[in-house]
Amino acid sequence: MTDRPIRAIVVADGAVPERAALDAAWPGWADGATLVVAADGGARGAARLGLDIDRWVGDGDSLGEEELAALEARGVPVERSPVDKDESDAELAVLAALRFGATDVTILGALGGARLDHALANVALLGHPALHGRPAQLLDVDARVRLVDAPGRDGGSVTLSLDGREGDGISLLPFGADVRGVTTAGLRYPLAGEPLALGSSRGLSNVRLSAVAAVTVRSGRLLVIETPATLR
Repeated sequence: MTDRPIRAIVVADGAVPERAALDAAWPGWADGATLVVAADGGARGAARLGLDIDRWVGDGDSLGEEELAALEARGVPVERSPVDKDESDAELAVLAALRFGATDVTILGALGGARLDHALANVALLGHPALHGRPAQLLDVDARVRLVDAPGRDGGSVTLSLDGREGDGISLLPFGADVRGVTTAGLRYPLAGEPLALGSSRGLSNVRLSAVAAVTVRSGRLLVIETPATLR
C-alpha cells in the first residue's frame, strides 16, 4: 500500500462502448488509471477498450472456461466465486479494486444491455458503504453517473465539481430519500439551499452554462447524471 492515489477501472459485463466513442464523450476518462479489474464477461469489454486486466473476478458463467484459461495463461490473477452468491460480479470487482487500494473507481459496462435489473443494481453500487468517501462513477457514452453523499465525514456539506462542457445536461435525482440543502453553481436552473423530494422530477434536465459548475448538498444522497449536449 502506498500513499499515492490509485485510480481503478472496473469493467462489468454489460454493454461496453467503442473506445473512440468513449474518448469523444468523456475526454481523459482513463487518465492516470493504474488498476483494471474485470467482472466475469467484462474481460471481453476490457479487451475491446484496449485495457490490460490486472485482476479478474467472477463466477465464470459469462466468460466460459476457455477464455478464463486464456486469461490465466497470460498471468492474470483470477478470483473465482460460486455461481450461487449474494453479490453480483460487478460488486465483487468493485470490492476487489478497493481491497487493492483503489482511491477512485470508474465502472464501465454498468448501464447498457438487456438487463434493467443489473443496471439499477449497478447504480445502487454507488451507495455501497465501502465506497463512502471515495470518488466513484458509472460511465457510458451517453451518461456519467455519480453520487453525492452528505453530510461528509466532517459532518459538513459535500460539494461535487460538475466542471465540463457548456450545454451538457445535468440531472439531480434524490437517491433513497429526500435531499436537503441543495445549492448549485453554473447551471441554468439554480438551486439555493433547497430540498429535492424523492419521487419528484424537479432536478431533471438542468444544463451546464459554463465549463465551471458545482452542486453542494447539506444532507441526503443525490444522484448526479451528466449527459452530453448532443444527446439531450
